[in-house]
Amino acid sequence: MPVQLNHTIVHATDQERSARFLTTLLGLPDATRFGPFTVVEVANGVSLDYMTVSGPITGQHYAFLVTEEEFDQIFNRIKEQGIDHWADPYKSKPQQINTHDGGRGVYWNDPDGHALEIITRPYGSGSEA
Repeated sequence: MPVQLNHTIVHATDQERSARFLTTLLGLPDATRFGPFTVVEVANGVSLDYMTVSGPITGQHYAFLVTEEEFDQIFNRIKEQGIDHWADPYKSKPQQINTHDGGRGVYWNDPDGHALEIITRPYGSGSEA
């Protein structure tokens, strides 16, 4: 069997809130419980397993490949909720999207400062814009 990513643990100050934030924006099914985790499943079988922790949280980056239609839906929810977003991970292009590789992408933060990103084309898959 080829190596596949199965799940990753995401630290949060409130795992239910963070999981709900992600599922609502991405239009995913409600999270489920597994042991101490609140589990968000994405279409390719990978899950983000949220766990409430005390103390400081080190922000991580989570990128999601979506269709053009899904991008429109998610981006509309981001704008409707007034969530700050950027075209780049350095936050130097606020309230914009990027068009890398002939697709579209945008970054925003979750409630604990994790950098979230949606892209419609994998980086390196097409022409740079």
